[in-house]
Amino acid sequence: MNFALSPMELEALSLSLKVALWASFASLPLAIGAAWILARTRFWGHGLFNAALHLPLVVPPVVVGYVLLVSFSKHGIIGAWLFDVFGISFAFSWRGAAVAAAVMAFPLMVRAIRLSLETVDMGLEQAAGTLGASKIKIFSTITLPLILPGIVTGLILAFARALGEFGATITFVSNIPGETQTLPLALYTLIQSPGGEAQAERLALLAVGVALAALMASEVMARLVRRKIGGTPDE
Repeated sequence: MNFALSPMELEALSLSLKVALWASFASLPLAIGAAWILARTRFWGHGLFNAALHLPLVVPPVVVGYVLLVSFSKHGIIGAWLFDVFGISFAFSWRGAAVAAAVMAFPLMVRAIRLSLETVDMGLEQAAGTLGASKIKIFSTITLPLILPGIVTGLILAFARALGEFGATITFVSNIPGETQTLPLALYTLIQSPGGEAQAERLALLAVGVALAALMASEVMARLVRRKIGGTPDE
């Protein structure tokens, strides 16, 4: 059996990794901010804000893709402004695929970071505040290191989710080889093509292997970070 990847498989894999990396890391600051708002503040509409953030988990991905297409196309409210001011177009490009993947993975990242934030002893932050530390310094020197395991977990979960994104991506940016055809879209194309079953199986195994490796890396990295924070030696 030939284990070497074909040019099409390499192209789909590299594009998937590129999209997933951009989707997870570019949305990280927003995820940290959203998690902090959910964990540390209470205001009218808090429940609605929480529900809106988690909406991509419960609505059909095609709906998310359609909303993105309407909003970020060259004639959409956001897309027209971005194209006129910055010359950036998201529809039918890998950038749009990254946006679609980020939106679908965002709730998982927020959830992981929020759970980590809720375990932080706020007494430590309050003590630093009484000693004159600013809110920014408290967050950067106390809160951020303590929630690092949650950030790492959220990043890897979002990365794995972005790798498998299909419905929102194909609706928003179509299925263009070399531009938007990620692993799931390439797999879909092969399934629809006569005689493509064997290559589809290879792509399916490749997608599962990459996602499994990402999840295992999440667990290993989270454990390493916890050991560093707790001051225990690595095994």
